[in-house]
Amino acid sequence: MTHARGLSDMFRIVGSLLVGLAMSVSCGNRSAGVAAASKQAPSVSVTVPQFDADSAFSYIRTQTEFGPRVPNTAAHRECAGWLADKLRSLGAETVVQDIEVTAFDGTIIRGFNIIGSYRPESGRRIIICSHWDSRPWADNDPDRANHRTPVDAANDGASGVGVILEIARQMQMQLPEIGVDCIFFDAEDWGPGDDWKGEQREDMWGLGTQYWARRMHTEGYNARYAILLDMVGGQNATFYREGYSVRYASGVVDKVWDAAARVGSGRYFPNTGSCYVTDDHVFINTIGKIPAIDIVPYYPDCEQSSFGPTWHTVSDDIEHIDKATLQAVGRTLMYVIYNEK
Repeated sequence: MTHARGLSDMFRIVGSLLVGLAMSVSCGNRSAGVAAASKQAPSVSVTVPQFDADSAFSYIRTQTEFGPRVPNTAAHRECAGWLADKLRSLGAETVVQDIEVTAFDGTIIRGFNIIGSYRPESGRRIIICSHWDSRPWADNDPDRANHRTPVDAANDGASGVGVILEIARQMQMQLPEIGVDCIFFDAEDWGPGDDWKGEQREDMWGLGTQYWARRMHTEGYNARYAILLDMVGGQNATFYREGYSVRYASGVVDKVWDAAARVGSGRYFPNTGSCYVTDDHVFINTIGKIPAIDIVPYYPDCEQSSFGPTWHTVSDDIEHIDKATLQAVGRTLMYVIYNEK
């Protein structure tokens, strides 16, 4: 999923991290972000379907079997068709938004934003979303010989999609009270690496999301909030409160982190802050004007990347997906969705 993002270093991340109230810590090669305090929400009695991590894992495996889903390739086009067909088969009213965008290096990307809607008639809506494309280059791999090799993107792309498809499968069997839009954004990960000598800008990432935020799939579309899933299947992953999420949508952060505690996933969702991450949610907030948060991992002790050891490497494969992490994220999201009124 996620890629390096920020403004100044190889991870393109800026900001400051507070642990507790006073101690600053390093965020890989990036500065840390600011945490916000969580407030407990009142208990609500509702039947929440059981999330199935094995099913989510199978959806991730299927995506990786297409090969790297790099835009402008056959594997990318074939997987797009599969994703749209899968959402339709799971009962979603599905729209495929054909996009054409220009990457930082001048490449014209022809891609697909894929939107599946449940209760499309409802004005009470939320978004759950992920990018689905693969990084064209494993430019953070320890072996420089791999730096021009496409990434399998089992975690950095396919994991968020797999969790959302499993939630969609559950929604087909038991609709929530609100409308839910499942969005798979394209062309998120075709951004510059550390060998790029030109200007570094946040808008070089998340190209499909920027396109959607300016030309939403439904005229006059709005949603209460959006939850972005990025790299939600990694081994030993923890999801801190990301800086832009707290800035733009602190109430949604509270809602999700409280849900994680309620369903027993609290150890995966530490109640403290992390980096500011330039990801799809930034453009949903700033261009789309919809409050959006990012569930994205933070590995404070990983020297290779604070996104984890497989980020933008050839090791981002199905063998490094952890079903326990998928379960923690999936059941948290299910609780949020089915308790929304």
